[in-house]
Amino acid sequence: MSFFTEQIYKDLDYTKLPLSISEYEHCTFDQCNFSTLDLRGIHFENCTFRSCDLSNVKVPDVSFQHVKFEQCKMLGIHFHASNPFLLEFIFQNCQLDYCSFYNLKIKKSKFINCRLTEADFTQADLTASDFQGSDLSGAIFDRTITEKVDFRNALHYSIDPERNRVRGARFDMDGLPGLLVKYGIKVG
Repeated sequence: MSFFTEQIYKDLDYTKLPLSISEYEHCTFDQCNFSTLDLRGIHFENCTFRSCDLSNVKVPDVSFQHVKFEQCKMLGIHFHASNPFLLEFIFQNCQLDYCSFYNLKIKKSKFINCRLTEADFTQADLTASDFQGSDLSGAIFDRTITEKVDFRNALHYSIDPERNRVRGARFDMDGLPGLLVKYGIKVG
């Protein structure tokens, strides 16, 4: 396995030029296309992805350790298949529709100003994570740990406090309907 550190990869189309199974540390991927690739076994540590298309990539056994995604398109990724060891994400201004975070322990993750339409957080541990400004239309929270999660300025979420752990989570007054939808209560 090859090892790459502190490299910058810009405007590359990995659908035509395969990405080698390697370890990438402190690397930046800028405006690269990874869509539909099988990234199996690749290790990313302290890497940044900017304006990349990672839609429908396969991530079995991929290591994402302290990885940041900025303005990336990431549709339909099954993050639950990735390597859980030291898994840590920061997402800013990303499109994460139909992604699955099922049963992952991703405490203190950041989902800032992201679109997470129908993302699946079933049984995930999101303790102290941050969803500020994100659109959670149709996102699934079922037996999810959302303790101390910041949902201020988040939109369109529906979280059942009886099926999810919400102690210490932060919500805006505008977000109350997302906590009461189960009861058919209308606020305002």
